[in-house]
Amino acid sequence: MPASATAEVTEPGRAVQKADRLAGAVSARGAGDTFDVAAGVALEERKILLDKHAHLRPEGNAPAGPHGWTHGDFQHRNLLWADGELVAVLDWDRLGGRPYAEEVVRTAQVQFGVEGVFDLERVSAFVAGYRSVIPLEAAALVDGARRLWWKRMTDFWQLEFHYDRDGRSCDDLFIADEALLHWWTERLDVVERALTGAA
Repeated sequence: MPASATAEVTEPGRAVQKADRLAGAVSARGAGDTFDVAAGVALEERKILLDKHAHLRPEGNAPAGPHGWTHGDFQHRNLLWADGELVAVLDWDRLGGRPYAEEVVRTAQVQFGVEGVFDLERVSAFVAGYRSVIPLEAAALVDGARRLWWKRMTDFWQLEFHYDRDGRSCDDLFIADEALLHWWTERLDVVERALTGAA
């Protein structure tokens, strides 16, 4: 494991280029279907969000707090249960060295960011439980949250899957994640306080 972790912070212009490329793919379909219409609107709205909130992106490529080996996608969909007991953890393709804070924030987002909002009470309880085993400073959690938020702001993986690979299995995730991104963006401070137990 390297002595320090790095985490790329995508430049707003690069994210806008990705959005424009995907908007071109949407336009190429003509009238398209309801997902194409939703994707086209979302891409235009995302460019507005990027312009409006670029000043809030994380500074530098050195995340705060400890790092180490993490699963990379630890969530309910990757847990296999039998007779009420956990028997396997699946989907190890993202195993890698990462900041613990970003991993715990990501897990909280996947678990408790449903129907376009965070369940902040459950987020706080989950992170407090994690911190009772793995000590994480509040500053590391705020940094991890801001980095994950910016990653979500600049990433279009579900649309790339849909338009570049003709994969539709993540379409519902895109719609839900897009709603959550807007909700989260309007409440950055509230979410960060919930993660640190200061809410």
